[in-house]
Amino acid sequence: MVIWKESFLHLKKEKKKKEKTRSIIYSPFDKHSLPMEDNNAPATATAATETKPLQSKSWADVADEPDPEQEEAETSNEKSDVQLDSLAIDESKRVNSNLTDPDDSRIEAVTSGDTPYTSAKRFEDLNLSPELLKGLYIEMKFERPSKIQTISLPMILTPPYKNLIAQAHNGSGKTTCFVLGMLSRVDPKLEAPQALCICPTRELAIQVCRLSFSNMEVLLKMGKYTGITSELAIPADSANYISIHKRPPITAQVIIGTPGTISKWVIAKKLGVSQMKILVFDEADHMLAESGFQDESVRIMKAIQKGSSNCQVLLFSATFDDAVRAFVTKIVKEIFVRDYNQMFVKKEELSLESVKQYKVQCPDELSKIMVIKDKIFEIGEKVGQTIIFVRSRNSASMLHQALVKYGYEVTTIQGALKQEDRDRIIKEFKEGLTQVLISTDLLARGFDQSQVNLVVNFNLPVRYDNPSEPDYEVYLHRVGRAGRFGRKGAVFNLLCDDRDNMIMDKIEQNFNTQITELGSWKSNEDFENALKKAGLL
Repeated sequence: MVIWKESFLHLKKEKKKKEKTRSIIYSPFDKHSLPMEDNNAPATATAATETKPLQSKSWADVADEPDPEQEEAETSNEKSDVQLDSLAIDESKRVNSNLTDPDDSRIEAVTSGDTPYTSAKRFEDLNLSPELLKGLYIEMKFERPSKIQTISLPMILTPPYKNLIAQAHNGSGKTTCFVLGMLSRVDPKLEAPQALCICPTRELAIQVCRLSFSNMEVLLKMGKYTGITSELAIPADSANYISIHKRPPITAQVIIGTPGTISKWVIAKKLGVSQMKILVFDEADHMLAESGFQDESVRIMKAIQKGSSNCQVLLFSATFDDAVRAFVTKIVKEIFVRDYNQMFVKKEELSLESVKQYKVQCPDELSKIMVIKDKIFEIGEKVGQTIIFVRSRNSASMLHQALVKYGYEVTTIQGALKQEDRDRIIKEFKEGLTQVLISTDLLARGFDQSQVNLVVNFNLPVRYDNPSEPDYEVYLHRVGRAGRFGRKGAVFNLLCDDRDNMIMDKIEQNFNTQITELGSWKSNEDFENALKKAGLL
């Protein structure tokens, strides 16, 4: 076992003052409107046109009632023609941000075999192409690797390219790790799929493609000078629908998408895997959990192993519980039958020191809404953008309508919206056109927006199969939406009954932390002091 402990000075950038812009109201909850498909529910992988029994459960958000038309809509969404340029962020409207690490970050790397690995203190130490270095420095505006990157990148990029199971902090630069790994392995002259990244949601897939914002966003920025081609494999909206049997074979070199769509493309022989060199699972703990996309993820792994047995597999997530870690280790050994490396951050160091957490006791649900109206909107607007997390689509609708009724401007995103509406809402929030976003757990993981300094848990996250138990990983991911890249942030947990307090107590015990309780939900002074202690006022 080898333990690396590195320390870097924080990368400091002067924060530009953000120009305040007028919010735009989108109300997706008109009377009698029918929910569209939940794009995060696993799609069938038995045949391209075969349907499966309706599931009302989703990781990203909870459907309050099953919708018989949901499955029909999903089966038509085989191809996505999302215009990535339309999702581009206006660089003049955002603050350039570099990745930073917590001072006390301690990373444990367990390597197999006798391959020597040397930590990379500069990107030049990784033997990257000039085109990739140009993308890192000019497009991404990076100066040096983060701690996670100094350790994981050598393990990813050094022959014989061993598999890697990696746990990395939110905001630590893990997306850079696997996107750089994919781009480094691709032969630009070979017009065939060579790298595949699978994500639990379409929002995260789009984000991976453009690095500093999402997976696809990252890819486009980092690989700008390489000539490498890419394609999104996510459900399409009805306007862009093309039957999978009518589309030509995929020739893009890097594919990023959701498991259902990728599974359909592979089964239909539209996505070839014979040239695949690297397979990435982002948010791998959910992708390989029984309650997530385990069956489809394993099916894709087996198809790739059969077609390209030397394919390197990278599994990244901010969290791995013991059960998922055991399964991941088992499946990687059984399917790919070769040595693999591991990188983990100790559990007690996952609580995100830069984010202050608070409890707010509210006598009833109406008082929760009053807290958001009178405290978050009136006081919190001074410190940046806010994400309010709810558990279900019904809660999202209720809160949205209540705030609009009071005359406040707010946008809401959840899995029942049309895909083009979800894309527009995300784009406007990232551009700063909207300041407050209500969301189900659709955006709990991997959503990076540097201007989000406040997170409000209107409902605490609980396990779908056992509502009396907290979902610790989702809580951690929600907290991680505030204070991205080492910035300051605050989280307010709104509690109104014994059950809420029981769930909160369990969360405190699990993370071995004591969350400060505000004196009164009515006190402006208490909220202002909380924001001052968080370094936001």
